[in-house]
Amino acid sequence: MKYVIIIPDGAADEPIEQFGGKTVFEAADIPNIDKISRTGRLGLVQTVPDKMPPGSDVAMMSLLGYNPQRYYTGRAPLEAVAMNIQLEPTDWVFRCNLVTIADDKMADHSAGHISSAEGAKIIEDLNNAIGSKTVKFYPGVSYRHLCVIKGVEFDVYTEPPHDIIGQLVEKNLPRGKNCELLTELMAKSRQLLAEHEINRIRRDLGENTVSSIWLWGQGKKASMDSFQSRFGLKGTAITAVDLVRGISKLIGFDLIKVEGATGFADTNYNGKAQAAIDALEKYDIVFVHIEGPDEAGHAGNAELKKKAVERIDKYVVGPVYNALQKYDGWRILIMPDHPTPCKGQAHTGAPVPFTIAGTGVSPLLDSPFSEANAAQSGLKIEKGFELMEYFIKS
Repeated sequence: MKYVIIIPDGAADEPIEQFGGKTVFEAADIPNIDKISRTGRLGLVQTVPDKMPPGSDVAMMSLLGYNPQRYYTGRAPLEAVAMNIQLEPTDWVFRCNLVTIADDKMADHSAGHISSAEGAKIIEDLNNAIGSKTVKFYPGVSYRHLCVIKGVEFDVYTEPPHDIIGQLVEKNLPRGKNCELLTELMAKSRQLLAEHEINRIRRDLGENTVSSIWLWGQGKKASMDSFQSRFGLKGTAITAVDLVRGISKLIGFDLIKVEGATGFADTNYNGKAQAAIDALEKYDIVFVHIEGPDEAGHAGNAELKKKAVERIDKYVVGPVYNALQKYDGWRILIMPDHPTPCKGQAHTGAPVPFTIAGTGVSPLLDSPFSEANAAQSGLKIEKGFELMEYFIKS
């Protein structure tokens, strides 16, 4: 058997006025996903357990078959694995976004999707200015970086910057034990960045500047059981996002890098599809993650989100689905990890639609893929981590 999972990240949504009350999935032209839905099983799955944050980290663990209530230690430790950062058991690691703050409000969680080269220079200067033996910053991709703090014990609550767009920063600062160190680092970064050379250039170009760092997603060193030991399958992951790379490495998936994969709506869709098709020759299960719809949802750009979903359907789902036909046994799973509604521009913990087709999968509901149709199918998996076993073994 060959298995493929394709994740249009954050693509689930709510009815949107500009689409005549349709969701993105309902408004989009997605004949390949609709075909899989009509010929396979359509249902809902709860990827975010009650009282857990509706982040991609939690949701992604669930859909890969891991109970986040058991394995979750925070988002940043997962990204540290992807970046090969060696953590001591007592170290705390925080996600460090480069953000734009305007009128004391969170204006942009990504500082205009700053380039990785610009981000790396800023992180280098932050290390020189406010880093120490106990505080060190690590460069990542675009606006996504990490901060490791040693010798301090935290018990803090932090807000993801993409969930507080338009809200006052002061009301969303870290709170709890030793939160003062975090707010101090953020305040110092604002002083350093106010007249930073990169910001002067970005200001001249009319681009969003980097106002501050934003520390969140904290946790300690993560560990997870291997996917092969649990499900008996050798897997690989195709993604441009460190979070997904980190989880994939922890569960023993090999990683495939695709040239031009950006983590945004302009990613190399064709390249990801071809990489998945080639990987099927070597691996039992291939996991393809596309971040574009989520970024469009955070930006509140419904049209861009629809286009990203349509590109996924045309350039990824279609070719991969066709390639699977040559194998004697195969299954495909299509689903977002969580909703990122354009109206709220933030993740929610609502259940998401999924569809499975392939060998041994009998049709359940002859309907196109959508949130409403999934709800009408009568198939709902309450514990998201049980979906993987359903997909592979049921």
